[in-house]
Amino acid sequence: MRLLIAAVGKLKKGPERELCTHYFGRAEALGRSLGLSPLTSIELSESRAPEAVARRSAEAEALLAKIPNDFTILCLDPGGEMRSSEAFASGLGALRDDAAAPGVAFVLGGPDGHGQPVLDRGAQSLSLGPMTLPHGLARIVLAEQLYRAMTILAGHPYHRA
Repeated sequence: MRLLIAAVGKLKKGPERELCTHYFGRAEALGRSLGLSPLTSIELSESRAPEAVARRSAEAEALLAKIPNDFTILCLDPGGEMRSSEAFASGLGALRDDAAAPGVAFVLGGPDGHGQPVLDRGAQSLSLGPMTLPHGLARIVLAEQLYRAMTILAGHPYHRA
């Protein structure tokens, strides 16, 4: 099963990008043995529309144009379901084992959140927690949790909860 992180906003060069690349690399390497590969990402520019509703709409349209139609979409959203790392891993494993879709897209909206078309197409909304995170840090947390989920599925000792 292919994994895609689709995000509005671009990571700057430096520590954020390096840390995200680090976890992507680890997840990609382990994911091959688990049937969770390849792991790819796309970054889209934030909309320049003057109003939040228009920005969300433009960003939603741009995101959906980049995500294959047959992928399951999981929206990262502050109002989404909070899961433990174990539950996240279990859900990822279930999606892989179900094989109903060839891939899963984890979608991060822009600063104004997701446009309704993305939320409507999403199979689930997940939250990384109740605190507000900078966009780059949210992407790093997601990348690390994908790697952690894979270690849980592989029985690797990285996760010691």
